[in-house]
Amino acid sequence: MKLARIFVLVFSLITIQAYSQKKRARDYGIEIGVLKTGENNAITDVFGVKVGQTTLIDGDSVRTGVTAILPHSHNIFQNKVPAAIYIGNGFGKLAGYSQVKELGNIETPIVLTNTLSVPIAADALITYTLDRNKNVGSVNAIVGETNDGWLNDIRGRHIKQEHILSAIENAKTGTVAEGNVGAGTGTVCFQYKGGIGTSSRVIPESQGGYTVGVLVQSNFGGVLEINGVPIAKELNTIPNQYNYDTDGSCMIVVFTDAPLDSRNLERLAKRAMLGLGRTGGIASNGSGDYIIAVSTAKDNVVPYSSDTLFNDVKLLRNEAMTPLFLATIEATEEAILNSLFAAETMTGKNGRKIKSIPIDKVLKIMTEYGKIGEK
Repeated sequence: MKLARIFVLVFSLITIQAYSQKKRARDYGIEIGVLKTGENNAITDVFGVKVGQTTLIDGDSVRTGVTAILPHSHNIFQNKVPAAIYIGNGFGKLAGYSQVKELGNIETPIVLTNTLSVPIAADALITYTLDRNKNVGSVNAIVGETNDGWLNDIRGRHIKQEHILSAIENAKTGTVAEGNVGAGTGTVCFQYKGGIGTSSRVIPESQGGYTVGVLVQSNFGGVLEINGVPIAKELNTIPNQYNYDTDGSCMIVVFTDAPLDSRNLERLAKRAMLGLGRTGGIASNGSGDYIIAVSTAKDNVVPYSSDTLFNDVKLLRNEAMTPLFLATIEATEEAILNSLFAAETMTGKNGRKIKSIPIDKVLKIMTEYGKIGEK
């Protein structure tokens, strides 16, 4: 087990390094929205947030993985953080929803993986938490998923507990690998290769100076638009009455350092669906679109135990939420586009091949519409 874990960790790091140099939408002059990005244009621009990934590519049919997001470096069970979950369309298997809805916080890292690996991921999170908290008898594991079964032998259930634990253990701040990595290894988006994508926004100091970071696992369909340009229409890839190839899912994780409670985090999470819509996603009947929103504001951490009956917190007023809404919409839109631009053509189960987005054709169309480099 120990040697297997070391192998997975090394393999994961090599794979992440290989994909971390891929160009993103902004590198091609495609600038989404009006707000500034953070230093890395990633969810890790929210102070203290870490992302770890394990990528499994083996033989002809294994194309899957794990992505773990940690709100801080401390004991998460002992130092819970405010959270909310919004269901855009509920054709999915998200674990841990009801307790987050009831209590308004999370107590484990957030893990993303494939649909049939949700139970093993939850088991790994339980192991992770029990190992660090000797007197704990209940754990609410948070696991999201999308179905990568088109490229991956999903029925083989190749994700094991050590893969989840490896992703958590190798989590780091800074740049985040995108495209065919982690939970996005075998996903498909708008009929092209999808994957992991991330982006961030920083609102002006006059409006709080807070950061919003988004990470997506894109595996859905619709009618692709990029910065308002009808790419699917121009490339003639619009689903028709005989082929509504739009089912799939999108997991969206939103982190912010703004001091928000679960009520306003749910309001924030709802806006991520607007970002998905701006890319042409339609939250189809068979799509599992879930948004997990978390506040990492250090003064609002929820201790597991306390000597007082009261939580002494400072919360942002409702009327101060609008800039955060805009930041979430923009970062979600760009994160989805980054998942496409960073992804590479992949062949998987049964020889199925999913091509990457045709970047040269897309850039030509964007140029014709006058959208390249637009401020």
